[in-house]
Amino acid sequence: MSESDFESVGPRWYVAHTYSGYENKVKTNLEKIVENRGLQHLIMDVRIPVEIVVEQNDGAEKEVENKVFPSYVLVKMIMSDESWHVVRNIRGVTGFVGPGSKPVPLTDEEVAAIGVETRVVSLNYSVGDSVKITSGPLAGFIGTVQEISDDKKKIKVLASMFGRETPVELDADSVQLNEG
Repeated sequence: MSESDFESVGPRWYVAHTYSGYENKVKTNLEKIVENRGLQHLIMDVRIPVEIVVEQNDGAEKEVENKVFPSYVLVKMIMSDESWHVVRNIRGVTGFVGPGSKPVPLTDEEVAAIGVETRVVSLNYSVGDSVKITSGPLAGFIGTVQEISDDKKKIKVLASMFGRETPVELDADSVQLNEG
């Protein structure tokens, strides 16, 4: 593997396949190696997605942690020869998810769907503020923020178009505070 085989896109989430039941051992061993070798700049995080399920047994409720993806460990890392080699050679790892020996990072949509990484969104505008639409077919129009969704991903803007106020739903990142 040469350095040019990997995209230098910064830290991304990769999926390592493990033997069944080895997920926790792989996570623990990888975290120890990263700490001992000082590889925090290459391997940032190791996660095993789990969900809490309430099981009822003889009338007693008990919370149980189930692995969402058995036999898989998620690793946030900058892909390089060194980081690839470290993860690939952990006892219990059979390889990365991807064609041949080339690991494929998860897309931002996949990371969001899995819920591995939660982003805190902060907007520099609020309800009632005047904003300028910066992308899409309405780019350049000015409007007033009417509503912001709970997850702060969508907003409703009352846009002034051709002399009429028109309500429009937009992505929160497609507007900016109107400074002028």
